[in-house]
Amino acid sequence: MRNFSFVLLILGGLLAFSSVFVVTEGQRAIVMLFSKVQKDSQDDAVVYEPGLHFKVPFFSQVRHLDARIQTLDGAPDRFVTSEKKDLIVDSFVKWRVSDFSKFYLRARGNKQYAETLLQQKVNNGLRTNFGSRTIKEIVSGERSELMLEALAQASESAQELGIEVLDVRVKQINLPNEVSNSIFDRMRAERTAVAKEHRSEGQEKAETIRAEVDRRVTVMLADAERNARTVRGEGDAEAAKIFALAYNKDPEFFGFIRSLDAYKKTFTSKSDVMVLSPDSEFFDYMKQKQVP
Repeated sequence: MRNFSFVLLILGGLLAFSSVFVVTEGQRAIVMLFSKVQKDSQDDAVVYEPGLHFKVPFFSQVRHLDARIQTLDGAPDRFVTSEKKDLIVDSFVKWRVSDFSKFYLRARGNKQYAETLLQQKVNNGLRTNFGSRTIKEIVSGERSELMLEALAQASESAQELGIEVLDVRVKQINLPNEVSNSIFDRMRAERTAVAKEHRSEGQEKAETIRAEVDRRVTVMLADAERNARTVRGEGDAEAAKIFALAYNKDPEFFGFIRSLDAYKKTFTSKSDVMVLSPDSEFFDYMKQKQVP
């Protein structure tokens, strides 16, 4: 009897456990009975809010759906402008489930599958907006307007999936690699040409400045040489005048002083050797015993 009661207790516990399910905050739930979605009197799927709920035990399956805001950040895609120019556009989408019944039926309750369908719809809207504008309008003039139009188109097309699109943003717009490389090469060539031009202009100015400085240096050296010769000539003239005056006052004494200077300059070095006749006039003042 006790074993039977224990078995009944276990069965009751399993029955109670399988009859209850919990929906956490940020989630919604749909219950499937015999692989069919439970519906209300209006033939709409019954969506369970966060909390504690009951279901038919053993035969019911609960599918939890995320009710939070989701971010779809897919791979960059290629779009063509009205000028037939290719652009690589990187964008992201903020979305959430607005109709859980429709979302489960149309997107199978699968987030990845829903995002794949949503990405296609958003890209179609962006492709239309990019195709009606030039690169200049997209980059500088009408970028905000473009994103608003893309948001409106994506919101309208996503309603059939039970999805509400909250925001569509373009993160980055780039040119294709082959176009970017061509533009960079052209820019590099233009910068190189400008650098060469500036360099040649600098060299030309440097040569001009160098020639002007050389000319000034030559003029200054010539002026200095002329002034030096003038001063030297004036000095020589003044010295000659002084010599003449001294000579006129006492020619004999002047001759004696000049001879002493000659002796001094001649016998400065001990290694000097002179071969002169003893009767030479050079020794006249050495022969005399008294200076006149």
